[in-house]
Amino acid sequence: MKIIVCGSAGRMGRVLSEKIENSKGLCVACGVDVTNAVSASYPLVEDINDFDGDADVIVDFSHHSQTEKLCSYAVRRGIPMVIATTGQTEAENAIIKKAAESVAVFKSANMSLGVAVLCELARRAAAVLEGADIEILEKHHNKKLDAPSGTALLIADEIKSVLPEKEYVYDRSAKRAARDVKEIGIQSIRAGNIVGEHEVLFALGNEHITISHSALNRGLFADGAISAAKFIIGKSAGFYDMKSLLAD
Repeated sequence: MKIIVCGSAGRMGRVLSEKIENSKGLCVACGVDVTNAVSASYPLVEDINDFDGDADVIVDFSHHSQTEKLCSYAVRRGIPMVIATTGQTEAENAIIKKAAESVAVFKSANMSLGVAVLCELARRAAAVLEGADIEILEKHHNKKLDAPSGTALLIADEIKSVLPEKEYVYDRSAKRAARDVKEIGIQSIRAGNIVGEHEVLFALGNEHITISHSALNRGLFADGAISAAKFIIGKSAGFYDMKSLLAD
């Protein structure tokens, strides 16, 4: 399986590329990164349009600002893609949706299978724990740019799918009022080299239920991306996510 790695010079791109190169039956067809300044045994380009070699799938760990270019390339060449970036604008999400009409597109804010299970558990808990105060706490390294994390929003969206009246609250410092029953609090911590920790608290009058997930190293996200890549190859055009992978 030949994989184009977008964001190959970034933290996750380097981990993914190394894991691919050390896995039987896999190889990096090309590394794509605007800051490519390292040597590698595979081709390196700054613009994906400069690569016209063979590839089975694209895995994107770059930046959401590259969405339009990558989707256009995938559609033009008929190559399925795995999108692991977060922070997409409404316009960029529309571009992804349009691309999925022509090629298979797998998108997830978190490539961990464990996080996918956490999302499912949180959704089920929200459906049965009537009246619970719900809070989401996420922790990441001090170099992470977005807050809250895409994973925290993914968890919140799963909860909101069964409790549509809920509203997200990110900052209470300017709010001088008691907690509203409709709130889902989402708090972010940026410190040190934390890979990724997510905790969901359901607080009832007489009991508290906590569901949590901790990423111990970035290799688990690379493993999930490779699983997604294997899953998406050969699929018909359409939009796929971790639910699709777990169901399969």
